[in-house]
Amino acid sequence: MTDAHDTAADSSLRTTGGAPPDDGGSSATEAPIPLLEPREGIPPVIADETALARVIAAFEAGSGPVAVDAERASGYRYGQRAYLVQLRREGAGTALIDPVACPDLSALGDALSGVEWVLHAATQDLPCLREIGMVPTRLFDTELAGRLAGFPRVGLGAMVEGVLGFVLEKGHSAVDWSTRPLPEPWLRYAALDVELLVDLRDALEKELDRQGKLDWARQEFDAIASAPPPEPRKDPWRRTSGMHKVRRRRQLAVVRELWQTRDRIAQRRDVSPGKVLGDTAIVEAALALPANVHALAALNGFGHRVGKRQLEQWQAAVDRAKGLSEAQLPQPGQPVTGPPPPRAWADKDPAAAARLSAARAGVSALAEQLNMPQENLITPDTVRRVCWEPPAVVDAESVAAALAGHGARPWQVEQVAPVLVEALSAKDA
Repeated sequence: MTDAHDTAADSSLRTTGGAPPDDGGSSATEAPIPLLEPREGIPPVIADETALARVIAAFEAGSGPVAVDAERASGYRYGQRAYLVQLRREGAGTALIDPVACPDLSALGDALSGVEWVLHAATQDLPCLREIGMVPTRLFDTELAGRLAGFPRVGLGAMVEGVLGFVLEKGHSAVDWSTRPLPEPWLRYAALDVELLVDLRDALEKELDRQGKLDWARQEFDAIASAPPPEPRKDPWRRTSGMHKVRRRRQLAVVRELWQTRDRIAQRRDVSPGKVLGDTAIVEAALALPANVHALAALNGFGHRVGKRQLEQWQAAVDRAKGLSEAQLPQPGQPVTGPPPPRAWADKDPAAAARLSAARAGVSALAEQLNMPQENLITPDTVRRVCWEPPAVVDAESVAAALAGHGARPWQVEQVAPVLVEALSAKDA
């Protein structure tokens, strides 16, 4: 057991209101300072290979960690590609890079290999950075650090204000970053997003160390950096909003055909699928099974703004689904590879339900004691799997092995295994 148990309730981090909730109510009284301009001004956007080469040389010659951020055009464009990459490093300043004009940043990624990258909510940006050749070997995630340290609000703005006492403008976070040229206020916002990331990293490292959680955080960061790219989602059409209303297999086939048709159109036009056809319209058509274009046009989402040609392509998708044989229709639900939903445990296996209840209570109490969210202490799925199929012999070694087998990091195993041994033993006695 580490000393985090003793220090979690003794935070002395001086902040303007964003400290872990166990600081006894004390906070700095100074008003937060608006951060209006980058220290060296707004840098020019790098949009050619010559300028990129200069940036690579400068950042390779810099010192210390490198702050990294990326802006996407979610809700505007198809996919999650990066439309702006921001970096800042001591000795190199801030750089704004246009990955549309410079789509291969692998040379920059190579120049920063071995350097610690500081990102906020790293798992959001790593996929689009990977697409352009930027893959960190070491990282520090300031959002995850905030969670582990017990901060109640872990957005970048809240963390910068709470820990460093500066206010970041967040008004441009949801704009269309595929816009060219990018307006100056957007570029200012983008540069400021990396302005204080390394300072925030340094402050959070000290706080994690004070709480006895720094090694835990490093294990989490290493797990993120070494994780392989996620597998493509199976049957992504099943995530259509409102799918719970669709129960018949023929209706499921309509959702699938419309979703796949919409996806092809969105990809070809490079627009967000929701701008092509809304999820509500897809579900409406699946429930109604319209017989013709006229009936389709009467449904929500297929009104007067949808042209005849578009209506015909959507009706063709409906007709394809209606023409499938029974063997070609999708099955309701998705194959379950793990335990059943917890709500079904009491009927299927009352003993397992009792184990899960005891384990959840123990994990909740431990997370509160350690001052961190339960899902960061251990994933709920891991708890469910161990409780559904516990080791044949429940002891510290077997439960630790089970946790590790489900991907728990060593620090998580150390903290959670005793709790689960107690829960499993009490219900198996």
